[in-house]
Amino acid sequence: MSFLVLGFITGMSLIFAIGAQNIFVVEQGLKKNYIFIVCLICAISDFLLIFLGIFLFHYFDNFFTPLIELILNILLLIFLLNFIWGKIKIKKNKIEFSKSGKNSSFFQVIYKTIGFTYFNPHVYSDTVFFLGNFSKDFLIQQKYLFGIGASISSIIFFFTLGYLSKYLSNYLKSDKIWKTINLIIILFMSCLAFYVLANILK
Repeated sequence: MSFLVLGFITGMSLIFAIGAQNIFVVEQGLKKNYIFIVCLICAISDFLLIFLGIFLFHYFDNFFTPLIELILNILLLIFLLNFIWGKIKIKKNKIEFSKSGKNSSFFQVIYKTIGFTYFNPHVYSDTVFFLGNFSKDFLIQQKYLFGIGASISSIIFFFTLGYLSKYLSNYLKSDKIWKTINLIIILFMSCLAFYVLANILK
């Protein structure tokens, strides 16, 4: 069960960031424009990409020689440090949500949601590379629990963000709230960085 919780916390730490996809979800919630399908596409996409990463790193495990595994761990550590540094250097977040404008049609909303999801390189680095790489040494049952936990975090996050966006938007614009969120994420990701570093040095 601990791996389910670890997956949930890790997934939430990665997804709880200011980005074009999250802002788009908030805007659709404010406009009440097909918010369910938007949240559903985002959540299902995360689920597919999370398990794609886990299975890629699992089934190609035989190709991971000690040297390749060392390189992957170093890349993972660099990614983590870069992620943490990006959070540290954030001094002020200015977000503008568009409440006005004509609502998009059903198919336009689908196209836009897919675009904000699959044309976003951070989606792949967070789900496929990070979560897949981080869980590569877990047992298969632990990988499933880890992936399910991360997927649950995506489902909860997107539907909460979408349906409560009218209320959340005021808080999302608050520097104090985001500084607190960033501090929590920095601390958690720092623990993961030490874990990866320990694997490199062992």
